[in-house]
Formats: sequence, structure tokens, C-alpha cells
Amino acid sequence: MHMADSLLSPAAGITMCAVSASALAYSIAKVRKDDLCEKKIPVISVVGAFVFAAQMINFTIPGTGSSGHIGGGVLLAAMLGSYPALLALSVVLIIQCLFFADGGLLALGCNIFNLAVIPCMLVYPLVFRPLLVKREPAQGSGKVKVPPCITAGRTGVASVVAAVVALQLGAFAVVLETLFSGIIELPFVTFLLLMQPVHLVIGIIEGIVTAALLCFVHKMRPEIMESTFERVAVKSSVSAKNVIIVLAVITLITGGVLSLFVSRHPDGLEWSIEKTAGTSELEIKGSFLKKTALFQDKTAFMPDYNFNNSEEDSPAGTSIAGIAGGALTFILAGISVLIISLVKRKQKNKAVA
Repeated sequence: MHMADSLLSPAAGITMCAVSASALAYSIAKVRKDDLCEKKIPVISVVGAFVFAAQMINFTIPGTGSSGHIGGGVLLAAMLGSYPALLALSVVLIIQCLFFADGGLLALGCNIFNLAVIPCMLVYPLVFRPLLVKREPAQGSGKVKVPPCITAGRTGVASVVAAVVALQLGAFAVVLETLFSGIIELPFVTFLLLMQPVHLVIGIIEGIVTAALLCFVHKMRPEIMESTFERVAVKSSVSAKNVIIVLAVITLITGGVLSLFVSRHPDGLEWSIEKTAGTSELEIKGSFLKKTALFQDKTAFMPDYNFNNSEEDSPAGTSIAGIAGGALTFILAGISVLIISLVKRKQKNKAVA
């Protein structure tokens, strides 16, 4: 569901860049304020890398001629918390945009909002978390601590419901953004009636994948999800080494091998555009949009996850792109959170002194 620049007006694109930048600034402030344990930085890095690799895997939507891929917002938020998840997923989307030309440069703000802000800052706290709460009767007038009930059944239901809601809201946001941009090739009602059903199916599939991964992580190291739910740091005695190693191996296999067997059908957004406008790629209009596209062409060293200037899809190019993108995400996501943690520690030391 990565939007291209041709779907937006400069005004709408710049506005959404400002909105997403504000959300990122707020998340950075919250990460600095909250007690984020540095032990979780490798988890943030490896899960971010996995989401990058997983987003390369397009699966066919039966009977439609379209495909979809997971967004990963709910998965990241459940493991890391809303704010670190938003930072990690934003790193994924920035890397995809600048280095692989996946999603437009002007549309980056929209893509961060639709794929990261909505699931991490809205759906996770308002949908996913409440579904894991085991309600207990109030005792007297005192406050009762509400514990998480992270069972396989509750996790499955919460994952599917949250993923569906996130995809439906994200798809609706895309339609609204094209409407406000005045894209006449995409009439509101027609485009909406195509976008919502196909992303409903994609959301169900993403929910199942999310549930499976969360159940696996919780079984191996329950403290990761439980600390996120309770909004507390992971205890220093808890080691996530095995989880990190397994997820790293899964990421390498996903990006380097499974990416070779993806569906060749257009994704849900491209399919909806083609059914509405008769083409999956609208023409870029205006000098500003052409300049952003030219800049993106210069930064993308492997456009469309393939070797530069390659006329045909190369299996080797796809594998290298998957591994390189995952590695970049691992490094940049980890560095980003590490810098925030170091700044926070430095400020604490100054305050003590």
C-alpha cells in the first residue's frame, strides 16, 4: 500500500509530511521520557529488519488478480510499544523510499502515516491492547491493576482484529488523500469500493501472520511482550538472545530466499487504481513532482528491489536487495534508538551532577 507521488498534489503531500514528522517528533520525545531499556535495542533492530523483508513478500489474493503484503505495524507495536515501533517502521519506509524507490518521495509522509502512525499510535493502544486485558471486578474504591492475558487465543483474535482495522483505516486514508489531492482519475466512491474489500482480505492474512509470530515470541521470551504491555523496561536478567537469533535467521531466509517466490500480481493499491483508472501507474504531473521523482532516481541504488539499469527481474538482485535492505534497517533502527537512549542517559547524568 505504498503510495506513489502521482497520487498526490504537492500541497497534500507536504501537509502529510508535516503530520508524520510531528508524530515522529512526539514518539522521539516519548522514547526519551519513558524507561526504554537498552537491552531491547537489538530486538527493535531485528524486528524492524524482519518487517522490511516481510514487506517484500507479496501473496496472491485468490479470485482477484491482486496481491498484498503485511504492513507490520501491529506486530512491531505489540513487541516494542507504540513509539519505538513507529520509529522502527518509519526507518523501514524511509529506506524503501530512498534506496529502493518503493513509494514516492513526496508520498513518504502519507506512507508513514498510513502504514505506521495508524497501526502503532491508534490501533495498537485502542484495539490490540484492550483485547488482551482480562477484566477483573473492582474491589472497593481502590484502583485494581489490570493484568494482560496473553494467551494464544486472545493474541490471535487481537492480532486479526487489529490488523484488519489498521488496513481498513490505512486504505481509507489513501482514498481520502487522493480525494484531497484532486486526482480526477480516481473517483471517491469507485476507488473506495475497490480499496476496502481487497485490504480486508490482506488484513486478515496479516493478522494470522502477526498472531503466529507473536505467539512464537511470547512462548520463547514472554517478558518481551509483557514488558511492552506494562510499559516497563525489560529486566536486566532477561536475555532475548535466542529470540534475536531466530528472528535474524527468519529475516535472512525471508529477504534472501522467500522473496524470490512472491506473487507477480499488482498489490491491492495498484489493483484498485488499475480497476478504477484503467492503468496502475498514473502520470506524474507538474515540475515539482518531476523534480522529486528525479531526486529519488538518484538515491535509489536498487530500484524496485533489483539491480540498477536492469531491464528484467533478476533473482540475484531481489535476494541482494532483501538482505541489504534488512541489514540497513537493522543498523539504522538500532542506531536511532541507541542515540536517543544515549542522549537520555547524558541528560540524566547532568541532572544528577
